Amino acid sequence: MLILTETSAGYALLKAKDKKVIDSAIDLTPESVLAAFKVKAFSKFESAASALDEVNAVIEGKVSTKLANLLAENGKEKKTKLVVADPKLGNAINSLPDLTFKVISDSSTQDLYRSIREHLPSLLPGLQEKDLSVMSLGLAHSIGRHKLKFSADKVDVMIVQAIGLLDDLDKELNTYAMRVKEWYGWHFPEMAKIISDNVAYARVIKLMGFRSRAAETDLSTVLPEEIEQALKAAAEVSMGTEITQFDLDNINALAEQVIDFSEYRLQLSSYLNARMAAIAPNLTALVGELVGARLIAHAGSMISLAKAPASTIQILGAEKALFRALKTKHDTPKYGIIYHASLIGQATGRNKGKIARMLAAKAAVSLRYDALSEDRDDVATIGLDNRAKVESRLKGLEGRDININKVPVNVRQQPKFEFATQRAYNVDADAILPVSAAATNGKSNGKRKIEEIDSDDEESDSDDEADEEDEDSDDELLDADISAKSQPAVAETSDEESPVAKSEKEKEKKVKKEKKEKKDKKEKKKDKKEKKSKIGKKDKQEIKKEKKESKKKRHLEKSKEKLSKEAKKNKKAKISN
Repeated sequence: MLILTETSAGYALLKAKDKKVIDSAIDLTPESVLAAFKVKAFSKFESAASALDEVNAVIEGKVSTKLANLLAENGKEKKTKLVVADPKLGNAINSLPDLTFKVISDSSTQDLYRSIREHLPSLLPGLQEKDLSVMSLGLAHSIGRHKLKFSADKVDVMIVQAIGLLDDLDKELNTYAMRVKEWYGWHFPEMAKIISDNVAYARVIKLMGFRSRAAETDLSTVLPEEIEQALKAAAEVSMGTEITQFDLDNINALAEQVIDFSEYRLQLSSYLNARMAAIAPNLTALVGELVGARLIAHAGSMISLAKAPASTIQILGAEKALFRALKTKHDTPKYGIIYHASLIGQATGRNKGKIARMLAAKAAVSLRYDALSEDRDDVATIGLDNRAKVESRLKGLEGRDININKVPVNVRQQPKFEFATQRAYNVDADAILPVSAAATNGKSNGKRKIEEIDSDDEESDSDDEADEEDEDSDDELLDADISAKSQPAVAETSDEESPVAKSEKEKEKKVKKEKKEKKDKKEKKKDKKEKKSKIGKKDKQEIKKEKKESKKKRHLEKSKEKLSKEAKKNKKAKISN
């Protein structure tokens, strides 16, 4: 049985005198270890660089050429057992074609290796314990230096630190700006309402100083003309208290800090955008620089985020809400940090969850391409394709066009409020009717019957409701004018006409009506034929106008007939009385 031991000086092959040494317990004394094991072969590392390469190969579970040569020289015997500490390295040795070892690399070898490592200097002749510890320390330092230098996560650290510093700067800027406004507000309180931007507020303080100098100071480099005029007008009638030059110096020092922090924040933001475009271009094209950087920072590294499924990316940042929902058996959250992406911001309430799920799935694909692809370009091809798919899905859900242009992340854009145009009241349409006994009686009856006619017309012509409403309002005005003209005339002539003359007039009117009805029918037939031939040429608006005019004519004729009948009834009633 052979035992492979890796040391800081080289590879050692130990031969066990007892084949059942794995199963039996060994006394942890130098004498017992020397009696149980014997060095069969030792391959020394040539330099510190070669030692580093060999140890890295063992850590990764690979068989180097030096180790393969050592095993080939000592593996000529058949059915020889080889004990290996690392299972990955044992599998790699098994895959070698020329070797016939029976490799043992399970948990039963742990106690055996513990006893060997404790008494390793006594097993290797010519090596002292002091020299071995010095070599082990130097190899450990070189391994640590190599991991830091060639770490795959070293670029992610820059993004994590940059986004963390950006958030800290935002908090500090807000607190400093609030303090400047409160401090200078004792001297010029109206200025906070006129200037809402924190950086512009600090720059105005630096330029103006005391509010009494507002009229003399040129603020055109900081403020537009309208705000500058409003500020100077407010400075003349300000209600603030007076401050000394010593107070103003301290306020100016704080205003300088606000200006410097804002300039550094812009520089840091541009740096973060450049790093995200170089490291994760597809993720940046999909969710934006800030959201992508916060996802990477929350996961710890880009590799760990790429290994996460889409469901984890979707709720990343909402862990408290998730565990609270699981504990209380409520609905789990639909989104976390990814909620601040511009595509989710354009979706309405019900569709936000669907778009977040789809966006997380596409972000997982883009992340894996950015993190794990070897031949990757800096152009965001996959990210732009995935974004187009999410936008088309969003259009289908919303049923409207969305803003395809890139929207700034974490900025809520409120829609511009517009007043809806309303129809004004038409004063000229009011009609004043003469007041008389006969007119009031006829007007009440006439209005009631005219309304019945209107209802019949509305039921028969229910295709265009909006057009009928306009027509009904016009018809009522016309009926009022007709009743106003016809009813007083009836009241005047009722005393003079005889019953014989009335009957003759009624007969003449009936004959005229019949003739008119026949003519109207013929005209309608002709109009229909002409309309059928001209429908392809005329526009819809002209057809609607013709319908309106024809309806108005019919309505006027019907109303005149009804009014004449009512006037006759009233005459008959008066004659009988």
